[in-house]
Amino acid sequence: MSTVTEFVDVNVPVRTAYNQWTQFEEFPRFMEGVQEISQIDDTHTHWKTEIAGVKREFDAEITEQLPDERVAWHATGGEKQAGVVTFHRLDDDHTRVTVQMDFDPQGIVETAGDKLGILDRRVKGDLHRFKEFIESRGGIETGAWRGQVDRPGN
Repeated sequence: MSTVTEFVDVNVPVRTAYNQWTQFEEFPRFMEGVQEISQIDDTHTHWKTEIAGVKREFDAEITEQLPDERVAWHATGGEKQAGVVTFHRLDDDHTRVTVQMDFDPQGIVETAGDKLGILDRRVKGDLHRFKEFIESRGGIETGAWRGQVDRPGN
């Protein structure tokens, strides 16, 4: 397994950053390689991606979601991927968004890309595009889901 950790500081309140992040169907607007995400229900999404010419579809399950704090997920089925995004209030108008992902590269292309740090750069780029996206909207999110998903076992 490989791990990527990246962060970006956004010029919006923590509530705004979190609310926008819960709008999974908007991810293709700022995530490179993500073609489409469908929200199946409160805890399940379906992803279509194309990265370096490799097309994939997979499902993911949200395993924990605490408003204004964190969203954790893992892929279900064949993909081996999990992660968490956390939201840290810096002050009333600034938030640090941190993404940590664990993944198991599949095949030669992904293994080589992992060794070259391509995923690290992609996640960093996605976070910067998220920053541009939310700040260009005047700090107004496209929607929000304020429900809570408790960590398994709680």
